[in-house]
Amino acid sequence: MAFSADELRVLGGALAIALQSDPAPEETRAILRLAQAVDEAVSEARRLRAFVRADLARHRAALPGAAAGYLDLLAAALAAGHLPGAEDVAAVRALCARPAGERETARRRALLHRVEAAVRPCLPAVRRPADDAPEPAAGRYAMPGPRSEQETGSGAEPEREAQPSPGPAKPGPAERPGSPEPVRPSRPVPTPAEVFPPRRKPSGPPEPAPDRDGPDETEARGQEPDGAPFTLPLPA
Repeated sequence: MAFSADELRVLGGALAIALQSDPAPEETRAILRLAQAVDEAVSEARRLRAFVRADLARHRAALPGAAAGYLDLLAAALAAGHLPGAEDVAAVRALCARPAGERETARRRALLHRVEAAVRPCLPAVRRPADDAPEPAAGRYAMPGPRSEQETGSGAEPEREAQPSPGPAKPGPAERPGSPEPVRPSRPVPTPAEVFPPRRKPSGPPEPAPDRDGPDETEARGQEPDGAPFTLPLPA
C-alpha cells in the first residue's frame, strides 16, 4: 500500500503531536485510532497481495486453457500495484508465442510490455567486463618531445641518405582464368621407338666350317677341285 504526500504529512504531524510531553487526551485518542487504522490497512494489503499471488499461481498452472482469466487477473493486479514475478513474464511470453486472433494477440503483447516494464527496475544491474578493465595511464601514450643536440649527437654529422624504397614487384605472366592445371601422368608415356621397334633382317642358316685335317672331298673321289677327272701319272 502506498501513501500520498498529503497522507504522509498528516501522519508526520500526528506523530509529532504524540511525542509531545503534555498532549491533550482527545488528540491522543485520535492519534491512536489513526495508528490502528494504518496497521489494519497494511495488514489488509499484505493479505490481498498473498491472495493475488495464489490466484495467479492457480491460473498459471491451468494455462493455456485459462489464458483469458489469467490475463484479466494479471492486468488487474498490475493496476493495483502488484509486482509480477519471473514466472509471470515467462507465462505471458509463452501465450504471445501461441496463435490467436489479431485482437487477442495485440492484447497479449501490450500486457507483455507492461509486465517487462514493471520487472525491469527490480533486476540487478549487470556490470560489463569492459567496465572492469583499467584505464590506460596518461603517460603511457604520451608523445615524445624534440630531442636536444646532446642526445642526438653533434649537429655536424651528416644525415644518412635515405635508401630508395623498393619499387613495385614486376607482375608475372597473367594466368588465364578457369584454365585447368596440367595433370601429371602417373606412368611415363612410351616413345614411338618403344611402341614400334625397327624390324631386323632375317639371318640365313650358318655355313659349315671346312675340316682342314681330313682329305678334301674332291681328292677322295679322285677328281680335281675344278671338276676334271684325276689321273695318276704312269712310270717311265
